[in-house]
Amino acid sequence: MLPAVDSTSRRAKMDNPLCRALQIAFPLIQAPMAGVSTPELAAAVSNAGALGSISLGASNQEQASAMLSRLRQLTAAPVNVNLFCHAPPQRNAERERAWLERFAPLFAQYGAPPPPALTEIYPTFDAASPLLEPLLEAAPAAVSFHFGLPEQSVIERLKKQGMVTLASATSVEEARLVAAAGIDFVVAQGFEAGGHRGIFDPEQADAQMNTRTLVKTIRNACDLPVIAAGGIMDGSDIAAMMKLGAAGVQLGTAFLLCPESAANAAWRAALKSDAARETEMTAAISGRPARCLSNAFCHATRDAPREAIPDYPLAYSLGKALAAAAAAQGEHGFGAQWAGQGAPRAREMAATELVNTLIAEYRAAQ
Repeated sequence: MLPAVDSTSRRAKMDNPLCRALQIAFPLIQAPMAGVSTPELAAAVSNAGALGSISLGASNQEQASAMLSRLRQLTAAPVNVNLFCHAPPQRNAERERAWLERFAPLFAQYGAPPPPALTEIYPTFDAASPLLEPLLEAAPAAVSFHFGLPEQSVIERLKKQGMVTLASATSVEEARLVAAAGIDFVVAQGFEAGGHRGIFDPEQADAQMNTRTLVKTIRNACDLPVIAAGGIMDGSDIAAMMKLGAAGVQLGTAFLLCPESAANAAWRAALKSDAARETEMTAAISGRPARCLSNAFCHATRDAPREAIPDYPLAYSLGKALAAAAAAQGEHGFGAQWAGQGAPRAREMAATELVNTLIAEYRAAQ
């Protein structure tokens, strides 16, 4: 039997576009965070009256089906499922060979051989994706896209199944593409946000707008309801974004220390230390710009020119191998410790408690 959704939360449902579209009590989305969000985290958030999320971007078909099945065992409430829609990598044998050679000394230091080649570990989500049919069968309440959009035919199939659609945008130009595709909500990802930038084309200049500016700019340029994402850590932050006209908020870093997240012990320890005060944008770990705690991987690659870094997710295949080799020798600073600029304000509490705390703080800030 599926867990019941808290009736008190349902009676207290806010009247705004996101709450109406998804029948949730409070317009808060827990960010998908591939590799960190779990069905347990998403279910706890959704059962508390917000919108929990999982990401299938790093999953194969079997893993995706297992996550979707587990999620439905844990909640009957609306949930969001996120997909990666990046352009397939352009292979460059010379650049990939040079990247492997660059890291050979570090692999030697940690007693492991580098990968024989870089591999495309995360295929993009498109009409040919093996994840499409499991997604259509599961029919979650919401589906969101990062790094771009799938083909229009895919969007139409998902919407025909009744799914609410969302897509990340880092600029007005991207928001306009999202609107033109018929997406229901645009997630305005400010430069403060942790993890991968949702920028459609990483070869183009990044506008680097902060969340506040991006929300206001997109609202002025597009008719789509806007979800604010980046640097939002407590209820007063939520209230500030809602006063700007946001239809909702998306929080990721705020949930990293929840026991239901899959963040490992080293990542958690870093978030609870002075290391959380320093984050930086790097493309060296994965091949795409992402905000990370300033760790050993960042330090080792600050002099790497952008043109030397293989495309996403090719570089990520090496990054993960190096992180594993170093961790086996007790060095955990080569992991992808994604975190936003609000990391020092992350709180360690159960997801349900955090959602309830955020709602109470928001109400107090009104």
